[in-house]
Amino acid sequence: MEIIISNYSGVPIYEQIKEQIKVKIVSNELHENELLPSIRTLAKDLRCSVITTKNAYEELVKEGYLKNVPSKGFYVARINKDIALEEQFNKIEELLFKAVTIAKMNHIDENTLKEMITILFEEEN
Repeated sequence: MEIIISNYSGVPIYEQIKEQIKVKIVSNELHENELLPSIRTLAKDLRCSVITTKNAYEELVKEGYLKNVPSKGFYVARINKDIALEEQFNKIEELLFKAVTIAKMNHIDENTLKEMITILFEEEN
């Protein structure tokens, strides 16, 4: 399972892990009842602490994305993908609202902002 961690983003590492796993679940990259790497294995792979991965998994259990089967591990839970996707859309809207607000405060026009988004999308590919 590929997860990319940024030490410069300002977002806590456990939160980065949690959000990337959520995206993988909503996009069907991870499927219902699929076993995730153990807390220790994921920590080793990401070169972070076991507590960090434990916190990410526990948050995902609380939010209903994972289920913990004692002595077996963490599995992808059955979720309502429409509700989960809507949650992701809401987060994107919040971030875009902030971006638009900053752009307006700095007299950056809509076309420039759209161009920036296009460039960011292209960089991902």
